[in-house]
Amino acid sequence: MLIDAHAHLDHYGAQLDTALAEIEMSRIFTVATAMSVPSYEQLLDIADKSLWVLPTFGIHPKHAPEYAAQLKLVSKYIEASPALGEIGLDYHWVKDGSQYAAQRKVLEYFLAAAREQNKFVNLHTKGAEKEVLELLERYDLKRSIIHWYSGPLDILQALIQFQAYFTVGVEVLYSPSIQTIAAEIPDHLLLTETDNPGGLHWLKGVLGMPNHLRQVIEAIAGLKSKSVNTVVTAVQDNFFRLIQDDPGFALVRNLLSQDEKA
Repeated sequence: MLIDAHAHLDHYGAQLDTALAEIEMSRIFTVATAMSVPSYEQLLDIADKSLWVLPTFGIHPKHAPEYAAQLKLVSKYIEASPALGEIGLDYHWVKDGSQYAAQRKVLEYFLAAAREQNKFVNLHTKGAEKEVLELLERYDLKRSIIHWYSGPLDILQALIQFQAYFTVGVEVLYSPSIQTIAAEIPDHLLLTETDNPGGLHWLKGVLGMPNHLRQVIEAIAGLKSKSVNTVVTAVQDNFFRLIQDDPGFALVRNLLSQDEKA
């Protein structure tokens, strides 16, 4: 069993059935992260087609201005979702600084809900890594996934000290800076992702598919001088630890346990 801790299955369009077939065939448990309300509603429909897909609700920072004035309207989606993401801050790709206050308002609303409801979060941090760390410390959210970290190494080390988890994805195949970051992440905080289908398309113009996760795992194994099976097992163990004792993940734990015994 493989773990894809951050993907956007609602973006596949006509290739969705092919992607789901790969997920089933390769037994890739996939955390499907929403970026808006319509995105989450699509993911709920997609999850009906596969036990290997976990839909989670979030408002991506680029969509924050659309929701900042009506956050109470999303509370029912937050309550229904077993985890929260993709959420976060983006001061890099979002150039309009007038949107940053809305990003912070939306993110803090989700962090407060995660603390109250004891849910893990899946975080976008581009260009705002230090502020995200400060918010995690303020809300004391130990069950946090930092998605595709590419920020400063000193903040990386601070997040490691905080015991955040980190996803490593397809950029590790090409980027020396991401390879350096991946090598720094302790084994017990490592998770894998694809950010499919857009991650690989953004990097290389190629549609990202679930089985690209195998290349990510192979690259991590090479960087850490470990076997592929050792990396796979570490990621499995880390994801189990992330969801252990969480009542919202009882069915998920059962599925993953059955697969591990198979």
